Amino acid sequence: MNELALLADTAGADVLYRMTQERTTPDGALYLGKGKVEELKRHVDALEIQIAIFDDELTPVQLRNLEKELNIKVLDRSSLILDIFASRARTREAKTQIELAQLEYLLPRLTRAWTHLSKQHGGIGTKGPGETQIETDRRLVKTRISLLKEKLVAIEQQHATRRSGRSDELTRIALVGYTNAGKSSLLNTLAAGDSNVFVENRLFATLDATTRGVEFAHGRRALVTDTVGFIRKLPPKLIASFRTTLSEVQEADVLLHVVDIANLQFEEQIEVVNGTLQELGSHLKPTIMVFNKLDALDDDRKYLLAEMRARYPHAVFISAQRGIGIERLKSEIEKVITESSFELTVEIPMAHYDIASRLYELGEVSERVFSETHVRLRLRVHVRNKERVERLLAAAA
Repeated sequence: MNELALLADTAGADVLYRMTQERTTPDGALYLGKGKVEELKRHVDALEIQIAIFDDELTPVQLRNLEKELNIKVLDRSSLILDIFASRARTREAKTQIELAQLEYLLPRLTRAWTHLSKQHGGIGTKGPGETQIETDRRLVKTRISLLKEKLVAIEQQHATRRSGRSDELTRIALVGYTNAGKSSLLNTLAAGDSNVFVENRLFATLDATTRGVEFAHGRRALVTDTVGFIRKLPPKLIASFRTTLSEVQEADVLLHVVDIANLQFEEQIEVVNGTLQELGSHLKPTIMVFNKLDALDDDRKYLLAEMRARYPHAVFISAQRGIGIERLKSEIEKVITESSFELTVEIPMAHYDIASRLYELGEVSERVFSETHVRLRLRVHVRNKERVERLLAAAA
């Protein structure tokens, strides 16, 4: 309920009253019991409440009946999150993703006119004889959904082209975590002044994936991407719509799972993030648990540090805002990168020096020695590039 109140605050609402009810199953018609609805109605009238927000997703029938009984606007958790995302979307991609998710959510709940959509795609001659207004509206929404899906396919192709242009030698790192865990602050700190990602102490402050180059010791460099935060009961339509943004997670070599250790529910939040990663098929990637907001952790909860260190082999404790533990985190990242790569020494005939040049792009060369006929390279290669290196060496043999 505290999290729902935070979501409401993020959306711009003031919480005036809270209500809970224990039931084995929700009421099919009203979600709450009839008596509880009457009690809620009294508070709505007394406090002049304008919106009622429910923590679970309501069926179209429940939504319609509750609005009729309470005579105010009724939202469920999914529609509230979608509304927040819509207000926070800044880029063309994010706006397209949000509109698609909203329309797919609203389609089965369509109870009022949506003819304004006809302005965006062929409104003349679309209504057949005898067709009701709701059928016309539903068809217009479906047409708009199809157009948005086509736009997202084009955006995904642009993303794929942009990603293919990145240097293969750079390790790709994705920041994942519960919303408001401090991912954007961490990216700004890691990029050391080369990043100005928007930071705000509210849920879903940033929606767009942002990538920055980060320098490590010994001249090593990596690409670090901040991704949209996860949350409990994230609408499935939203995960589907954000597939282009979340593809950064799927293609990453290493994940930094950022956790707000000062939050009393941080262990539940870890489970939510792990569940979402499993949905994306990214749960087996090398992962560093980054326990953030160390400076905000109460002294009587400091015992958690030893517990988390014992539970997670790659646990690091930091304060992204104050820069505490950042060097330790960088060392751990380098350690994980090294563990997921291998070293080899190869000799390439001078006649195939173009292949030696390609190896520079696929690995990290630590030594180069020339002879009259060959060049000997010692390099470290990420397992992701193993097959490509083997094919090049076979061509040079």
